Amino acid sequence: MSKKIFIVDDSSSMRQLVRMTLREAGYEVQEAFDGQDALQKLQGNRVNLVISDVNMPRMDGISLLRNLKQDSAHRFTPVLMLTTESEQAKKAEGQAAGAKAWMVKPFQPAQLLAAVQKLTL
Repeated sequence: MSKKIFIVDDSSSMRQLVRMTLREAGYEVQEAFDGQDALQKLQGNRVNLVISDVNMPRMDGISLLRNLKQDSAHRFTPVLMLTTESEQAKKAEGQAAGAKAWMVKPFQPAQLLAAVQKLTL
């Protein structure tokens, strides 16, 4: 059974790039365009990993992360932040909110797949 990865990014081209990378590696992919959309779509939906951007309209990735960690259904779901944010303060904020990994865009597909594999063991 393939593992389910949930992508959250307001950029459709970035979602497409991540989706293609993951599907080619055999993962099942679902997606949302911001944190608010993700919370709605994740209700009653079990996933193995969430990959989220930080800067998005309506609800950013850190707020999404905090909401997921308060939800008993997703408290232990690992979250990888995939973002243009490289500031140490922002990384620390993400880590404090519960992010398991932080990757800066642009990314190498092999690098993303290695992180996904580690986080979905």
